[in-house]
Amino acid sequence: MKTLLLITSLTLASHSAIADISEIDNAANTMDVTQLKLLSENSHDYEHAYANYRLAVTTNITGQRHLTLKSLTQAQDTLEALLTQQTSADSQALLAAVYGMQIALDNSKGAEYGMKTALLLQQATKLEPNNPRVSLVKAINAFYTPSVFGGGINKAQTLASQAITQYEQPCDTICWGHSEAYTWRGLAKQEQGDLAGAMQDWQLALDIDPRYGWAKFLLSQQAVKQ
Repeated sequence: MKTLLLITSLTLASHSAIADISEIDNAANTMDVTQLKLLSENSHDYEHAYANYRLAVTTNITGQRHLTLKSLTQAQDTLEALLTQQTSADSQALLAAVYGMQIALDNSKGAEYGMKTALLLQQATKLEPNNPRVSLVKAINAFYTPSVFGGGINKAQTLASQAITQYEQPCDTICWGHSEAYTWRGLAKQEQGDLAGAMQDWQLALDIDPRYGWAKFLLSQQAVKQ
């Protein structure tokens, strides 16, 4: 189940001249590969990396593996270059997410990227302890990491709740992930057998962003089962 979740995960998330974060999220929510390509081509620095990350996740869902790997590489190269110029918690968190997806697509990369991911998240937390995107990426990382290695479902739920609280802070620049935090907490609750709590969180994700496709998908799955 967790493998399927990774394939559908951050994808269904939650400019023109130069892309902005909200435009990228809108395209990702509708799995618009053409628009995501355009946004990645018409963006720079962090936005370029973020557009390529969302493009990678979306094309992974649609089975375009070559484009997935290409987009991940572009996101990684951009973020690594940015971090040589200036330390940023948001860039560190996004790069950790990129490394995590690299590992998910090829487990043999765990040795190369596993420690890098942990170090990036540690540095980002120290730099900005209240950054919600850092907490969100830590929650996702914990979801897929066994408890014996410092992860686990309980930790993922705690970190997702922490991110949700942190998203209450005002934000006017890099603001993605609020709906995702509720969605991941719902997934943790589902793993723990609390389906009612999971569905409540997925609905809260839609209350924040009615276009958020992943939460819609998860709720529709449960509607079919019932």
